[in-house]
Amino acid sequence: MDNDRTTTAPSRLRAGFVGAGFMAEVHSRAARAAGADIVAIASSSRASADRAKDRLGVQRAYDSAQDLFEDDAIDVIHICTPNGTHYGLAEAALKAGKHVVCEKPLATNVQDAAELVELAAMAGTVATVPFVYRFHPMIREARERISSGQAGRISAIQGSYLQDWLLSREDDNWRVDAVVGGPSRAFADIGSHLCDLLEFVSGERITKVSAMSRTLFPGRANNRDIQTEDLVAAVFATDSGSVGNLLVSQVAPGRKNRLMIEIAGSESTLQFDQEAPETLWLGKRAGSQLLVRDPGALSPEAARLSVLPAGHPQGYQDAFNAFVADTYAAIGGDLREGLPTFQDGLRSAVLTQSIIKSSKDGEWVDVPNTKEPVGVQL
Repeated sequence: MDNDRTTTAPSRLRAGFVGAGFMAEVHSRAARAAGADIVAIASSSRASADRAKDRLGVQRAYDSAQDLFEDDAIDVIHICTPNGTHYGLAEAALKAGKHVVCEKPLATNVQDAAELVELAAMAGTVATVPFVYRFHPMIREARERISSGQAGRISAIQGSYLQDWLLSREDDNWRVDAVVGGPSRAFADIGSHLCDLLEFVSGERITKVSAMSRTLFPGRANNRDIQTEDLVAAVFATDSGSVGNLLVSQVAPGRKNRLMIEIAGSESTLQFDQEAPETLWLGKRAGSQLLVRDPGALSPEAARLSVLPAGHPQGYQDAFNAFVADTYAAIGGDLREGLPTFQDGLRSAVLTQSIIKSSKDGEWVDVPNTKEPVGVQL
């Protein structure tokens, strides 16, 4: 293993991709924007890799992911495959001494996620998970206003992540299959983003949850026995004594990708809606206002992520580009604020299993603290 890669990097990082779907397209745009060469790709078959090579403009295709991992010319691996494959692929990439960007969920259970955290630490390589909504400038502005005390003492936290792409019985996708996508769907897929954002912005940790989940269709077009949930509702408490609630749904008509968080403090409330990412609502007892993204008026971290002048909207791909750019900066030895690592992927796995257990048992569940080593069986 070449441990020097954790402190120095070539002038242009050389990226390899596993997976050829929508997320590979998003990752490839971000990798190029960050100045990397995408030198190789592997997929579920050589034919799929060949098609993706031409579509994404990759230099060469491989027969298998392992062949890609063994290529010494590749510095960083992007894993953009179905959930159930993440653990095995990330494990192999880390053992090959590669830096890794692994799509979430990092793993479909806590034990596998914890093993990947330990393996990444032993490998001495950079290992990140794309919780990319952290990289909206107005999210960083909200985080700064809370951490600096401008919002006052936090009392309540709420959020929702609503989509409608699986609204009807005829809508189908590999994610609904628990074997391929894991035991949780709606929460692991999008609720993970919501909880990551709630904790990242508030600075608080969810310590107890009480959840309910529902599966509207026991069968879909190509899947006869659906075990994964369509929606989840939960109430929770945090380590500082705040209370909160959340709603996650992939069957909410008209909601395409509506991720909203609202955090109430003693001085003000902050609300962010990622479908309107250029603004942050500041609620006050008198004189509420809508803060518009303007680099000259924002905190340093928010201004750093404002790559376009005020009035030129930034969105999801810009946030993804910033995440990948900060990952590559870390590979070069420059660790920047807020980079989500495999430790954050483990945190998401712990929260997901806590939600599953609470929904199944109909009881409050204590959420383990993943700031410390995790040896938990839920």
